[in-house]
Amino acid sequence: MATTLHTALRDRADLLAFGAALAGLAAGGIAWWTGSPDAARWIWGAVTVLGICCATLWVVRALRRRELDADVIALLALVGALVVGEQLAGALIAVMLTTGSALEGLAEGRARRDLETLLARAPKTARRRTGGQVETVPAERVRPGDVLVVGTGEVLPVDGAVGAGGAVLDESALTGEPLPVEYWEGDAVRSGVVNAGSAFDLRATSTAADGAYAGVLRLVEDAASDKAPAVRVANRVAGWFLPLTLAVCGLAWLLSGELSRAVAVLVVATPCPLILAVPIAMVSALSLTARRGVVVKGSGALESLAAVRTLIVDKTGTLTAGRPALSAVVTAGAVPADEVLRLAASLDQVSAHVLAAAVVRAAHERRLPLSAPTDAEEVTGQGMRGRVDGREVHLGKAAFAGERGDAPWAVAARRRSDADGALTVFVGVDGRAAGVLLFDDPVRPDAARTVRELRRGGIDRVVMATGDRRPVAEAVAAAAGLDEVFAECSPGDKADLVRSERASAPTGMVGDGVNDAPALALADVGVAIGTGGATASSEAADVVLTVDRLDRLAEAMTVARRAKRIAGQSAVGGMALSGVAMAFAALGHLPAAWGALLQEGIDLLAILNALRVLRVGASTVELDDRTQELARRFAAEHVMVRGVLDRLKAAADGLGTDPGPAELDRARKIHTELVEEILPHEQAEEDLLYPAIASAIGGIDPTGPMSRAHVEIRAQSDRLGHLLDRGTPGAADLAELRLVMYGLYAVLRLHTLQEEESYLSLADTAPADTAPAG
Repeated sequence: MATTLHTALRDRADLLAFGAALAGLAAGGIAWWTGSPDAARWIWGAVTVLGICCATLWVVRALRRRELDADVIALLALVGALVVGEQLAGALIAVMLTTGSALEGLAEGRARRDLETLLARAPKTARRRTGGQVETVPAERVRPGDVLVVGTGEVLPVDGAVGAGGAVLDESALTGEPLPVEYWEGDAVRSGVVNAGSAFDLRATSTAADGAYAGVLRLVEDAASDKAPAVRVANRVAGWFLPLTLAVCGLAWLLSGELSRAVAVLVVATPCPLILAVPIAMVSALSLTARRGVVVKGSGALESLAAVRTLIVDKTGTLTAGRPALSAVVTAGAVPADEVLRLAASLDQVSAHVLAAAVVRAAHERRLPLSAPTDAEEVTGQGMRGRVDGREVHLGKAAFAGERGDAPWAVAARRRSDADGALTVFVGVDGRAAGVLLFDDPVRPDAARTVRELRRGGIDRVVMATGDRRPVAEAVAAAAGLDEVFAECSPGDKADLVRSERASAPTGMVGDGVNDAPALALADVGVAIGTGGATASSEAADVVLTVDRLDRLAEAMTVARRAKRIAGQSAVGGMALSGVAMAFAALGHLPAAWGALLQEGIDLLAILNALRVLRVGASTVELDDRTQELARRFAAEHVMVRGVLDRLKAAADGLGTDPGPAELDRARKIHTELVEEILPHEQAEEDLLYPAIASAIGGIDPTGPMSRAHVEIRAQSDRLGHLLDRGTPGAADLAELRLVMYGLYAVLRLHTLQEEESYLSLADTAPADTAPAG
């Protein structure tokens, strides 16, 4: 808190100094204009003294950091102007100097990172069982062996072992994974995770200071202290311009014997293009990125962002949606998939389980009518049960839901769950297992497109660091087009990976959880997904995305590189012109006051060049309001498409070697859905969405390949109808029916995902939290 207060006071002092210098320059001008030149010189002299005080403070501050920057030249010029009586020149330099400092202060107002939010999240108290009673004690008084009560939604204050009845924990704060994890009596759990289920007893195995969460805090502190500050453009230019200035100044004084010539050299050598143009270019870029939903914490972070060549990304919340989503409904056959979901969602309306919201959301997306449950109760360690429309419904473990054997459908569902890294919730209806709900963390629709844009913008290597299992991580990496995967990483492992990658190239880290905070603090540039991520990661990061659009990071990198290039042009070009002026001043052809005015002209040119940063547009496609609305409409309709896809695959699976009337009737109903819902949807996209998207993208027939998919979908749907109209199918007809239905499923699924990635993800409300079909 003291550091934050000190920074705020310093920024306020810089603004006050700028205001005083500007007011003094104006007051001196008025005095001169009204015929009081002596008063004007006194006022300008006072402004010059103010500039000397500010410059001295900034030079001392730089020397403490073992740096020598552009302020040294400005300090020498101010002192020289005061010594030879060129108060107007000194006042002009002071105004320019304080202007640059004020701009830097505004740009870097949020540059100081601290650990206050991380510390605030750590529990301050714990509820401890003592002699049959529960007392609230400070967390630091908990000792190994104490039995604590952890309520729903509370953060575990210490590491420990789960008591009787088990626990359901949200470990995303430490692992980044959004799916809850079930633990049984005696299982070891870590501090910093959240109780996502019913209250349970925790036997402490560590103190608060020695727990896993305290370890993350220490990692963040160590990483922040280990991270070297960026070398700024202005300081790099000043590194060679300062000795050049001193050499020319000394030579002019030595050859002419006139101190005024040396002062004139110093005046025109004042590094105002560094003091003004560079901050203006950077502040312009910061403003531009902020309007696009990317908050960059200062110009130093912006310059570092421009230099990044390797990008490490977390999986959860970065490449994926960051919260559980229903991916599929596998049925036992007797109850249709939509009815299984409707019954489960109706019961989950009164459930506090972390997956309940995902079930209810999926039912609403499919427009299923939910009923109010009765007699609902949670059974610790098993699941939930109740009655919906007079039917007894169980949600939870397989045995609790009535699946007591190894039914083929259940075995297939478990195999699919293991392969996809999905979580399963079994649904029982009237004492028998009716199906299973599969949950995963879906890949963001804009992930692959963003990775491609990052590569086009100069990123050479994109790798993933995640706490998830390798098979799941590799599947996400393949979908996004990454170079390498590091799976099952702890917060310390991620920090070590950042150190390793930084040794080869400037490295950025993108994450959204507390577990990413150490790596974000250590990276050359830490980027936090601020919309759904932990505040701790936002505090530890240099860049925060405030919109749920990963592609804005690629835009920000493009803006940062252009701003850095323009800032360099302004600095080098302005100082080159100053060098020419220095030569004239050294030869006695440019007095100090006129030199100050000439320097103003050089500064104006440098500033105008720096303002070109504001002309940078977005690097990605921009949609107008009508196209945005169309994208939102068809994104919502894709929920309907996914429901049809699930039923299409289930109907194809049901066409065995000897299907009955029910299976054939299901296939005919699916064809009806294709004709009445899917084909009109595809035709509306062809007529409305594609022309609008093509206009925004530009080029020659950019939506042509997607239109070809529409033709294939219609052709295969017609073929399915012809096969079903032949009457009772024989063996060959059944084989062809399955082939057509599976083919339709594959084409529709791929086409839907391509549309979401290439078109619908361009909208500001892209469906990032919905699961791909299948």
